[in-house]
Amino acid sequence: MTKRIKAAAIHSLLIDGGHTPSEVDASEWDPGFRTAQADTRQVNVFYDGPGEEQQLQALTTELRSAGYHVHPSQLDAGGRRRLEVTRP
Repeated sequence: MTKRIKAAAIHSLLIDGGHTPSEVDASEWDPGFRTAQADTRQVNVFYDGPGEEQQLQALTTELRSAGYHVHPSQLDAGGRRRLEVTRP
């Protein structure tokens, strides 16, 4: 059974690894990653911006080297790509 993880922990790990979070304000948008708590044992990671596939691969490498299990997936009907992250 997997252990509980928090989106905030994944967010901090990726920032510490040099990755930039996505930011939106009233006047502009900056590409980057974002995390979303899927449930108590899974966090989803998305990349917003150009080079999505390459950026998700870099995020996968970072997360796996930190000991997380990462499963790439895609939302239904050709939707957004994401990484499903769990702890062993």
